[in-house]
This record gives sequence, structure tokens and C-alpha cells, in this order.
Amino acid sequence: MPAVKTPTARAGHGVMLTHPDRIYWPDAGITKAGLADYYNAVWPRMAPFIIDRPLALLRCPDGIEGPRFFQKNAWKGMNAHIMALDDPQGTPPGHLIGIHDLDGLMGLVQGAALEIHPWQASCHDWERPDQMVIDLDPGEGVGWASVIAAAREVRARLETSGLMTFVKTSGGKGLHVIAPLEPVADWAYVRTFAHTLAQDMAADSPDRFITTVSRAKRHGRILLDYLRNQRGATSVAPYSCRARPGAPVSMPVSWAELDALAGPAQFTVGNAMERLASRHTDPWADFHAARRPVP
Repeated sequence: MPAVKTPTARAGHGVMLTHPDRIYWPDAGITKAGLADYYNAVWPRMAPFIIDRPLALLRCPDGIEGPRFFQKNAWKGMNAHIMALDDPQGTPPGHLIGIHDLDGLMGLVQGAALEIHPWQASCHDWERPDQMVIDLDPGEGVGWASVIAAAREVRARLETSGLMTFVKTSGGKGLHVIAPLEPVADWAYVRTFAHTLAQDMAADSPDRFITTVSRAKRHGRILLDYLRNQRGATSVAPYSCRARPGAPVSMPVSWAELDALAGPAQFTVGNAMERLASRHTDPWADFHAARRPVP
């Protein structure tokens, strides 16, 4: 009779992880326990971007090579540390997902959430976003240097409007430029502002940028995805893993170090700790102090 695996509690949190040796990223050798250890280490920096806000999850119960599904609603049997949120405009009550602490994040790990995608608003102020995201998604034939140049152009335009900007790798194909906002404008206003920014860039450089999602038109151009800035839409969280080969993470970086980056998936669960240990300052340390109202 085979031995029965018993739930295991990992150091640094109190959530019991069943099957902690289950491999989530076979090529990188990252297990459920390894993912929990990674999140335990980055929690102090990651927490402000995921606690107390609605979350969408990419769940992969058997790892990245098995079935996957996007989860936006609370589910039967989810870990007790995961919160069921009441959307003021939604029915039934308690149908959205949130966390309030590290144990909540570990509950997401137990639920095989390999990607975490928060709203751009807190559940303390559902109708007024506190950040704006422009997702730079390059089409086929676009070089990494062009993505960096595009991010810097987004930065220049936003800062001309009086907004501060921060940048992170997506862990996928591109970069995300984020502007922290004072939560005073509503969703429609912020979405319109982001849409106008993207349209202006596409009109000025139609050979470089596009604002429509159609893949047929994206070859050689960068999609300026402004649609992350509407109610219910999400974008991958800073420090979140991605369900892609190599276990990449979406890593906050400084504007000064962009040129030294090899690509959008350079940082992984395997090397993230080395990066954090080698940098004595957090490139996003001033994020929350940099909030400005949308002009």
C-alpha cells in the first residue's frame, strides 16, 4: 500500500499545503512548496499590490503542462484564508476573490493559482481606480529595444500630463508602464484617458503602434493595451509568477536599468531572490507616495 502524503505546513505561514512536492514548472523544477517559499520571500514588496482588491487567478492544478482555467469567482472548497468579496454592483454577494494577508496568498498557492491578476482598484473604493496600466504587447517581428523605446514614450507622455510612472517586466512578451493614481476619477474617466493616450501614440506612429487587439494587424507593431483600465479588467501583479516555461515573474525594475535587461522573461522564481538580495533599494519604493490625480 503506497504511503499517504500528509499536509505540510511551510515555514513563514500557517497554511497547510497538501502535496507540497507537486511540480508546477517541470522545466524549472519549481514545486508547490517552492512557489510558496518564493511568495513568502517577496511578500513585503508584493503585498500592497494584491491585498484588499479583487483578484483574477490563472489556476493550473497539475502545473503548466496540464489543464488551466481563469478563475474570477469564489469557488466551493477554496482555502479559508481566501476572502469572498461583495461587489457592490454584482450578484450574488461574495462572488469575487480577494486576500488580506500572507496566509491568503498561501491559500492561493494551495489552490494552484500560478498567476495573480488584480483589479486597478481597491475593494475599499470599488469605483475609483488607484493605478493606470499601459500594457505594451509586441507583435511578431518587434525587437526588445523597440519595446523599451515604447515604454519610455509612454512614460514621457504620462509625465507631461503630471503623472508619475513605474515600469515592470510582464514575465511574458512585453513591459507594463504603471501610473499610481489618487482614487478620485471614476473608471470611465481613467479608461478614456488611457484610450486617448494610446490613440495619440498610434496616430503619431502608425508603423510602430496599434490599439486594436486583432492579431492580423499586429505584425511589426506594438499593441498599446489600454483596456486593463476598465471595471473588472485585470493585469498581472508585480512579483506574480507566470504560467510559462521557466517560471518567469513580473518584476518591477527601475527606468535606468531597462537597457541592461535581456528581455521580458529575464526574472524567474529561480533568480528573483538573487536580484532582490543584490539590490539594496526597491525600484518601486516611492510608488504609493507618487499618486497623482488623473488630469
